[in-house]
Amino acid sequence: MDLDGLRVAITGAARGTGRLLAEAFAERGAQIFLSARDVVAARRVADAINRQGAGRADAFHCDLAVPDSVRGFAAAVADADRTSYLDVLINNGASYIDGDDLADVSDDTIESVMAAGGTGTVLLTKHLLPLLRASSRPDVVNMISTCGEVGHRRSGAHPAFYAAKHAHAGLAEILSHRLRPEGIRLISLFPPDFVQNGPRQADSDLTAQSVIDCVVFAVGQPRDCFIREFHFEQVRTPHS
Repeated sequence: MDLDGLRVAITGAARGTGRLLAEAFAERGAQIFLSARDVVAARRVADAINRQGAGRADAFHCDLAVPDSVRGFAAAVADADRTSYLDVLINNGASYIDGDDLADVSDDTIESVMAAGGTGTVLLTKHLLPLLRASSRPDVVNMISTCGEVGHRRSGAHPAFYAAKHAHAGLAEILSHRLRPEGIRLISLFPPDFVQNGPRQADSDLTAQSVIDCVVFAVGQPRDCFIREFHFEQVRTPHS
């Protein structure tokens, strides 16, 4: 799918699914603004993308749990010498923690997970919204989780992660309603626990590449096609 020239911001892009998202869009000619808490790792991803020669990438520091860091990333992207608009924001960054009991992790960890998945995601979307409004084809992609679905109990994630993902889902729900009249599409994905690599067969775990293919497909659709949510059937039990 040709996404040549698209300007795309991605959080949590130094490794894992975030890195694969950055590479997938860059392979199709997009210009990537990628961020991570570890800016050195983010720069390695950007350098690798730039060596490939299709799309281009710039790397930035952004800790979603720290409001000043979020505002700094948004301001850096919005620098007049860099871009005057943004076509796609991918809210991918999140801190995963597991544990059945609230007491399984420290207060500081709970605070950080909630701040990144809730407050940080809200603030980044807020501060990049002017750039999205300046685009002729704006999309906000929300990498949520089945942990953000009402009634979901199958993940081994900590309750704080569930709470953060419900916050993210609530943001996506109301913004989808309120921004749709402006032509801004909110595309949310609710994958179950998935693996980075796998055979991509019916009896296997969902893979990151399959999730990424859904993102690229939805963003690449004409503007009359609004795919609001992807929900995935979880055939296997986690860690089976």
